[in-house]
Amino acid sequence: MWYTYSRWDGTQDVSPFTADDVLDALAEDLIADGDLQSALHRLFRWGAQNQDGQRLRGLQDLLEQIRERKQRELSRYRLDSLMDDLKKRLESVIQTERAGIQKRLEQIGAAPREDAASGKQSHSGQPQTPDPVPSRESDMHPNPRRQEASADRGAMSDEQAANLRRVVESMARRKLQFLDELPPDFAGAVKALTDYEFMDPEAQRQFQELLKLLEQQILGSRFEGLKQQLQSLTAQDLQRLRDMVRDLNRMLQEKLRGGNPNFQEFMERHGSFFPPDIESLDQLIEHLQRGIAQMQSLLDSMSPEMRQQLQDLMDSLLRDDRLKWDMAQLAANLERLMPGRQFRNRYPFRGDESLTFEEAMELMKQLQDLDQLERQLRRAGSAQALDEVDPAEVERLLGPEARQALEQLRQLVQILEDAGYVQRTSHGLELTARGARRIGQKALMDIFGKLKRDAFGNHPVEVRGVGGERTHESKRYEFGDPFHLDLEQTMMNSLIREGPGLPLRLQPGDFEVYRTELNTTSATVLMVDMSRSMILRGCFQAAKKVAIALDSLIRGQYPRDTLYFVVFSDYAHQLKPEEIPTVEWDESVYGTNMHHAFMLARRLLARHKGANKQIIMITDGEPTAHLEGSRAIFSYPPSYRTIAETLKEVGRCTREQIVINTFMLERGYYLVDFVNQMTKINRGRAFFSTPDRLGEYILVDYVASKRKIIR
Repeated sequence: MWYTYSRWDGTQDVSPFTADDVLDALAEDLIADGDLQSALHRLFRWGAQNQDGQRLRGLQDLLEQIRERKQRELSRYRLDSLMDDLKKRLESVIQTERAGIQKRLEQIGAAPREDAASGKQSHSGQPQTPDPVPSRESDMHPNPRRQEASADRGAMSDEQAANLRRVVESMARRKLQFLDELPPDFAGAVKALTDYEFMDPEAQRQFQELLKLLEQQILGSRFEGLKQQLQSLTAQDLQRLRDMVRDLNRMLQEKLRGGNPNFQEFMERHGSFFPPDIESLDQLIEHLQRGIAQMQSLLDSMSPEMRQQLQDLMDSLLRDDRLKWDMAQLAANLERLMPGRQFRNRYPFRGDESLTFEEAMELMKQLQDLDQLERQLRRAGSAQALDEVDPAEVERLLGPEARQALEQLRQLVQILEDAGYVQRTSHGLELTARGARRIGQKALMDIFGKLKRDAFGNHPVEVRGVGGERTHESKRYEFGDPFHLDLEQTMMNSLIREGPGLPLRLQPGDFEVYRTELNTTSATVLMVDMSRSMILRGCFQAAKKVAIALDSLIRGQYPRDTLYFVVFSDYAHQLKPEEIPTVEWDESVYGTNMHHAFMLARRLLARHKGANKQIIMITDGEPTAHLEGSRAIFSYPPSYRTIAETLKEVGRCTREQIVINTFMLERGYYLVDFVNQMTKINRGRAFFSTPDRLGEYILVDYVASKRKIIR
């Protein structure tokens, strides 16, 4: 295997979480539910913290960041202000036109109004004679070139000048009256000015810019390619737009009928209207619905008055009736294929800052993108779902730290796989035997972490003998003892016997050897009640944790011991150590069949002839079922037959020198009475514990092997 090393440049991503950290974070949830997927889901959702205090941010942290980002934007802006900007632009157009009219009147020497730019109607110093009506529209617009040509041929006569002044004054009066009578609402004023012939070129230019801006934002939000084309939309471009909308409707209607429309052919003809990364009809539909939803969210978030103004404006911009009908049909087809309510939302703006129309549309896009990211993160309960979240989008909306948090979450499963703690199977991710052992070590550390350091040892017994580790005590050598010579004490015995002096003379009685521990082997069956009451009272999780910890303890410190696991409810069955973390309760069964459990435990312990044999039973209730043949018979309250058959099996265990130690998680009268009868037969021990102290009781009792209740 080859490794490549490079200088640290700050870009390398080193996860602060090791595989052990990740599995430790999963351990409690895995023991509680027995479901690796559920435990991973909670880890993805809530994150974790390792022993060094470093925090792994979960999806909930990212969701909170999204909420804060949206609240920050909503608290900043006043959405209705976007119409203020448009109104200012329109007012500038009108004022420029009024000023242009006044300038034209001044150029021909006509007496202007008191203030043409202000919109006042009275003319001073002018005779109130009927205005001549121009025979053609062009007569209302004096041609400067024609005037210059006439001036070149000589000065106009007084009569011609007077006629010209009357024509211009009449035209100016009518246009000023038109401007004075413009509808008060923005949309109505824009619609009226669309067919108006401006006298001032600058005013006409400003109005055309305003129209282009509105067309770009309203139509461009639906068809991205129009944002540039609408800046110089020609009659030919408009026809292309009509053709595209018509072909798009045909394609969508074919899909609604269950057909398979030719998407590639459509994009070859009309692809310039859409982003280049759209590769399927479904993507195109989603893109179009997002554009419509962007405008709809803007409308929904406005006050009713402003909403009506903007809707009227949208209607006035689509002056082509056929195109307007096609666009309405397009919206209906899109809604049938992909309802747009999943994309749009009403945003309660409550700030003070103003927005332009362009800024408002961009803000709608950002808020909808945040909504979409929020939906993805809420659905991301598995590693596969996390892979569907775009890290670049997370960074764009939430920043580089959020992207790093997402990347770390996506690496968790791979970290566990690389460490051999989980594996992929046909049923999904499953815990390996190595992973189960690691969880056992974690459970063991959790339990012993509550105890004092001197609360456990290595099977100390009252008898000392051979076969174990050497102690620090010594004794006079006897024939048959291992010759672990205590040289210092041996020489001291010689000095005591003969006194100081050299050489030392040793006699057989001077020799001392170190004592050794007597290590016994033990075969144990841990019997765990899986009845309904154990689950509902939260006792089963504690029992599972004890089983995992006990297995880890024996594997690590007493490898010569044997441990079996038996769980029982209506029936009893044996579990392998690696199956314990993921064992789940079947709520469809009921009963506490200790009879079958003792029978199975006795058969397992019969394999061990020379070892100390014991059963550790964890339960919260008396037996309510027994076997008759191969069928379980349930009875509650417990029948005399159930109690009798169970105690018979206890007697068989006693005859085979199997000690039964019972750990009760409840103090019920019938349970205590049954356990008293059982201990009287077996001479085992009974303990009362609570789920949070169960591990300490059992593990310390196993290690200490003393007949006392651990307190």
